[in-house]
Amino acid sequence: MSRSTTAAEPSITQELLQPFALTPSLELSNRILMAPMTRSMADDDLVPTEDMAEYYARRAAAGLIITEATIVRADGQGYPNTPGIFTDAQVEGWRRVTDRVHQEGGKIFLQIWHVGRVSHPSFLDGADPIAPSAVPLEGRVNRTKDLYYGTPRALETDEIPGLVQAFADGAANAIRAGFDGVEIHGANGYLLDQFLHYHTNLRDDVYGGPVGNHLRFPLEVVDAVIAAVGAERTAIRLSPGAYFHMSGDPRDAEVFKALLKQLEGRRVAYVHAGIFDDSQTFDELDGQTASGFLRTNYNGTLVGCGSYSPETGARAVRDQRFDLLAIGRPFIANADLVERVRSDEPLKEYHADMLDTLE
Repeated sequence: MSRSTTAAEPSITQELLQPFALTPSLELSNRILMAPMTRSMADDDLVPTEDMAEYYARRAAAGLIITEATIVRADGQGYPNTPGIFTDAQVEGWRRVTDRVHQEGGKIFLQIWHVGRVSHPSFLDGADPIAPSAVPLEGRVNRTKDLYYGTPRALETDEIPGLVQAFADGAANAIRAGFDGVEIHGANGYLLDQFLHYHTNLRDDVYGGPVGNHLRFPLEVVDAVIAAVGAERTAIRLSPGAYFHMSGDPRDAEVFKALLKQLEGRRVAYVHAGIFDDSQTFDELDGQTASGFLRTNYNGTLVGCGSYSPETGARAVRDQRFDLLAIGRPFIANADLVERVRSDEPLKEYHADMLDTLE
């Protein structure tokens, strides 16, 4: 995200403060979204805390808050103290969050998540992480000192319906916890994304091989979530360019073109670009950026994200590159980010040590 401390340009950034009808039943007060950011601040039972409720409430002026990624069942965990949405205690913990955000006049979606192979047996009672295929992952587990990734276990075909149901149950639990909707995490190299990219999906059953089979599991998840909570309450985050935990393949573009066409027909609330820096281009996407590829191939509501400042994001919205702007790290440094945009005040600079607390 931008770390500029220069004053905003009123003629540009004020466009972000206009209301936006996300769905027929949900109007956002502005076009600035708080992007999902892993904070690892839940308790040891993965229950959201009172500090988390206050953290999100302080940012309720965002048009929409998208929470940190939240696991849909126990084997979906990949980092310490990430919250869940699969126990009654977790649902009640999230209810405290949604109550506080709504008291402040905000709207909030829960991002639902399974990390797939991006995990470690220490989080899984000694079991191997699961994935579409047994493709090794290298590197150290983020937010740990001495855990390193390995080779996951390929899912059996008859295990996949249970995962689909876990996402549907997570979505239903989110609505029970008071959320305005859910964002399915289909990006950033996690489980759904692993099915969508040829690097990580080497299957030869109905969930791999041809383009349509690559789509099968993600679309089954989308359809199950829609059946549980409705299309207007269902959104999805996607990374059409492979940049995190995986490598690109020239066949990936056709998978995502077909997926986006299917999502248009389902009329989900929005598609969200999952990318750290949206200036990055991808050979497998014909040299386009992530949001550029999504805009070319998707006619529904699109959320842009990835190192945008309010100024650069406002220009992108004005140029119709996307409809809504999601901002991440500057929201950690500036709980009052929307107010600063409104009054043309400079943003405080983000520093990594801000991750240690929930301010």
